[in-house]
Amino acid sequence: MQPTGQQLIGQQTVAAHGAPIQAIDPATGERLEPIYAGGSAAEVERACQLAEEAYATYRETSLEARAALLEAIAAEIEALGEPLIERAMAETGLPRTRLESERGRTCGQLRLFASVVRAGEWLDVRIDPALPERQPMPRVDLRQRHVALGPVAVFGASNFPLAFSVSGGDSASALAAGCPVVVKAHSAHPGTSELVGRAVQQAVADCDLPEGVFSVLFGSGNEIGQTLVADSRIQAVGFTGSRAGGLALMQTAQARPQPIPVYAEMSSINPVFLLPEALAARGREIAEGFVGSLNMGAGQFCTNPGLVIGVKGEALDAFLTTAGEAVQASAAQTMLTPGIHAAYQDGVGALASHPRVREVARGQEGEGPHPCQTALFAASATDFLASEALQAEVFGAASLVIECADLAEMRAVAEALEGQLTATLQLDDGDLDAARALLPVLERRAGRVLANGWPTGVEVCHAMVHGGPFPATSDARSTSVGSAAIRRFLRPVCYQALPAGLLPEALRDGNPQGVTRLVDGRRES
Repeated sequence: MQPTGQQLIGQQTVAAHGAPIQAIDPATGERLEPIYAGGSAAEVERACQLAEEAYATYRETSLEARAALLEAIAAEIEALGEPLIERAMAETGLPRTRLESERGRTCGQLRLFASVVRAGEWLDVRIDPALPERQPMPRVDLRQRHVALGPVAVFGASNFPLAFSVSGGDSASALAAGCPVVVKAHSAHPGTSELVGRAVQQAVADCDLPEGVFSVLFGSGNEIGQTLVADSRIQAVGFTGSRAGGLALMQTAQARPQPIPVYAEMSSINPVFLLPEALAARGREIAEGFVGSLNMGAGQFCTNPGLVIGVKGEALDAFLTTAGEAVQASAAQTMLTPGIHAAYQDGVGALASHPRVREVARGQEGEGPHPCQTALFAASATDFLASEALQAEVFGAASLVIECADLAEMRAVAEALEGQLTATLQLDDGDLDAARALLPVLERRAGRVLANGWPTGVEVCHAMVHGGPFPATSDARSTSVGSAAIRRFLRPVCYQALPAGLLPEALRDGNPQGVTRLVDGRRES
């Protein structure tokens, strides 16, 4: 299968006529065929209309039918084989092993959500039977379940062409919830997006579901995305990208006559706290692990460790020496797009020119057109606390080390941080008291708190939280990774004294679906 440059609307392929989009191989600068003509309001209208028409049927599909769709999508993506990997390599500059791993993660999370759907716990069924004899007031029969919100707009991410894109976590969790999905594909990898979109199209057709369950739109600039979010039929948004992009979508969503939730993952510098005992005992090991995490994927991960905080002294000096040596030995890597490379250059330039920041080390220069040269800087805690600019995310392999006078100043730095996706503690047994003092602060600042690890590498599982307080995300109550991501696209409905024949199957006596239920306050299955 080869990309054709067309929009995928329901089961149709549509030739649009808007501004052209053409992928660029970031490793060579070569423009890749085909050219994609961007969509317009007409394509958005058609996709949203089909999604609305599909919603009533799709949200009431059986648990087995919906799980089967998710498994079929995974199988179709795997069936794309080598052409998918080759196209993704050409459009992103990412190595084969990374993309094969990402394909495995993409299919794995689709199958995870299939198992979640079958289990039915996401329905959160609650039944409080009638108590007609209760005094002083009887209780009527009350039953609750969760239902799909409605059609969902999903925006593909630049840095994960598979796992956070057309069939990534946002799409998988929305489809699992019973929501039709309209994807705005990322313009950096349109060919990859079309191939995966066609795989989803095929799965929808094979499962004999309404065609409006899934569509993929392409468009340059902001017009398509803004038009999609403003459409009255869209009931929620999933977005991974820049803070500016997320805020723009949030503004559009809130300006609608009926505002809708936007689940946007936007900005995080993922602080790492080097506690004294750990730093003294294994500073070299920590420094090497830090640079390895910093360089992973040219630093183009939302969980990249962009800030390191330690107490001044010989141990922190030794850490900086080791980390600096590792940075100097770091080979340049190709960045995902010319725009990301330019933004990285600007961010590193801003740190290098800051009067209160000193450069520790730079990595090797690259020969390609869009190389990421690793960069490490340092500043005092006093200067960091005085400059909001030093909290700005630099998307790429750049990090800033903050030198604190003592543990009290380290806590002050933690308290001054914006919301983060992650916060990491490097600690030994002798650091437990210091960690205990920091932990309440970090719980308020981050969605995931790690000990003696590195934030890059997000596990797709039931307990994972990939979210956090603003500006890490737009809604700190949610996660975009893991089985709990399905909750973003659901809402509760209570049914009071409905006749048995009108009750949804999950709420009927005898539990015909066999799902876990809370009955009169007791968990039953």
